[in-house]
Amino acid sequence: MELTGANVVHADGRIGPATLRIESGMIVEVDDTVPARGGVLEGLTLLPGFVDLHCHGGGGGDYSSADAASIEAAIGFHRRHGTTTSLASLVSAPIDQLQQQTEALRPFVESGELVGVHLEGPWLASGACGAQDARTFTAPDVDQVREVITWGDGVVAMVTIAPELASALDAVVSLRGAGIIVAVGHTHATHDQTHAAIDAGATVATHLFNAMPPMHHRAPGPVGALLADPRVSVEIICDTVHVHPDVVRLTLAAAGDRAALITDAISAAGTTEGMVMLGEQNVNVQEGVARVVESGALAGSLLTMRDALAHAVFDCGIDLATASRAASLAPARALGLFDRGEIAHSMRADLVAVDDQLQVHRVMRAGHWLD
Repeated sequence: MELTGANVVHADGRIGPATLRIESGMIVEVDDTVPARGGVLEGLTLLPGFVDLHCHGGGGGDYSSADAASIEAAIGFHRRHGTTTSLASLVSAPIDQLQQQTEALRPFVESGELVGVHLEGPWLASGACGAQDARTFTAPDVDQVREVITWGDGVVAMVTIAPELASALDAVVSLRGAGIIVAVGHTHATHDQTHAAIDAGATVATHLFNAMPPMHHRAPGPVGALLADPRVSVEIICDTVHVHPDVVRLTLAAAGDRAALITDAISAAGTTEGMVMLGEQNVNVQEGVARVVESGALAGSLLTMRDALAHAVFDCGIDLATASRAASLAPARALGLFDRGEIAHSMRADLVAVDDQLQVHRVMRAGHWLD
């Protein structure tokens, strides 16, 4: 397959016309020497397919539902909006319930429709629950961690932990030894406790700034530790509600290619407003914002990755090439995926064709157009 007529966001940050040649689902050449004009992509820009580290659902579908049709709905909704690689995030719940939900997701991971499952709980701090149900939180004892490693083998790709919990550092070491990515989040950890978790193997910040104390110039806390450490990829919910646009811009400037846009989307993304469930929590969606009815806490987002990219560019003033890296390359690298995230030779042919307003016109996944 040969794609002509579009501008391309190159791996080095340049944006300009180029011809892409694709074989067996992979990009084999990016030729910008004599780019051809014309074709169905004329006037569009090709971005790398979006990679979402943190997503609970969308389009009415819920990854926690343990229902195949609901899971398929969420995957399809986000894929139509340019997400070609995604983790399925599960809100905190009792361990046996998380096991059941993970098993329902296993066929989608094994088929490659999802790259894994993210357990956002239950090893979280009760004082930083956000939209999670603190009644399900617990410290990560040895037997429980071993149990998750056993039934999560080949499926659970990432786990969020609050480092200040008893036995948390031992859990980080065990999970990393099993090949599971560990993220720091829903925490009141000190700066030193957070650094200890990073030294033990934690490499991701779960929605930086949210569900953790703010950074102070004399007590930087978890935000300062996570943002400053070059070993850590930091998630950002870029909807202008969870994080102020100026803070998004500062974060991308500080973290560079470690800053990853995420959706943290719930099932209500792309649907009408009203009441929905997030785990066992009642959530009200009103004027584009989801909040837990009882506490008023923000309950995930209604974003697609396309929306996150557009907010980064149009509301936060971030240039398209930088925003594109945060939507594709940074999250791919956080997941240890080195075959996607940029448009270059030997990369998987995951592409999103957008117009000047960053509206999605076509999506390609592994060399196949979705329409």
